[in-house]
Amino acid sequence: MADEKKVQDEFLMFREKPMVRCGNTIYYGDMRDPFVVMLSITSTKPLGDTEVADRVVVQLLSTDPDASPRERIVKKSEKKGLYTALDIGEIWLKRALQQAAE
Repeated sequence: MADEKKVQDEFLMFREKPMVRCGNTIYYGDMRDPFVVMLSITSTKPLGDTEVADRVVVQLLSTDPDASPRERIVKKSEKKGLYTALDIGEIWLKRALQQAAE
């Protein structure tokens, strides 16, 4: 319980899962779980004074340290817009975690 509170204090949370951004890459999910989602922003477009994500590659990744980088990719898709990409990534993650728990 204390670990969960520490994670919530250190990271941005979205739908009860941590999100970490490094440049144009966003990791969604807990690295202690069997799967996480990686969102790679491949292009942006201007919206007023800011740049917003236009094309985003979504990957469901296994966190198994013994798997090769190629074997870690479970699912992959390209979406238009960050919200759409995050939405499908969250669905994939939820399903994968449910199946891993069974």
